[in-house]
Amino acid sequence: MAEMMKVEVWSDIMCPFCYIGKRRFEQALAELPFRNQIELEWKSYQLNPYLKTDSNQNYYDNLATSKGISPDEARAMCDQVVGFAKSVQLDFVLDHAVVANSFRAHEFSHFAKRYGKQDQAEELLFQAHFTKGENIDDIGVLTGIAVALGLDPHALQHALENHVFEDEVRQDVYEAQQIGVRGVPFFVYDRKYGISGAQEVDVFIQTATKAFDEWAGDKNPALDVVDGPSCGPEGCS
Repeated sequence: MAEMMKVEVWSDIMCPFCYIGKRRFEQALAELPFRNQIELEWKSYQLNPYLKTDSNQNYYDNLATSKGISPDEARAMCDQVVGFAKSVQLDFVLDHAVVANSFRAHEFSHFAKRYGKQDQAEELLFQAHFTKGENIDDIGVLTGIAVALGLDPHALQHALENHVFEDEVRQDVYEAQQIGVRGVPFFVYDRKYGISGAQEVDVFIQTATKAFDEWAGDKNPALDVVDGPSCGPEGCS
């Protein structure tokens, strides 16, 4: 048996519920007595792989166009999400959010994973997009995050310019298709238990406990996937 139980999280940096779900998962993790026996791995997922980065486009206008609604309706939807974020002490500043393709940010996440800093990288990527209004498709922004993490910015620039981690990103996306991921965040415990969406903290605690008991030797039946707020190709709900 492995020394740690793995939890994999399929996520997209552009997904607000992924950041909210990250916070709720962390809150749950802090309450688990076996938290030091959980290994967390972030997996890449793109809500809109064909999105073109445009730092001049308004975030609400982009959402309105993609969903076929008015800018006012898009803003109202975003205001609701901002409220969810505040409930976990996150301050989204969507007025300054940059419309950006997330593929390069996912490559950076895999680069950071090589050095054991993937979770920290995900946090700073989310901050950059949702609270700082930075372009997560910009190599300069990403190398700045690398410096903040104590990683070699020149090595990162080389990796990004030469698409060193492209295959890893695409493999994650392929795995998501194979296990039936339709929206993110999607948490998988020991490849047996799934949580779809930014569930309440208690759901994360209950699922983690059941998964850990089975992993440690208590053969409980697997749970069905529990659905919650998430983002998919058609939008967030």
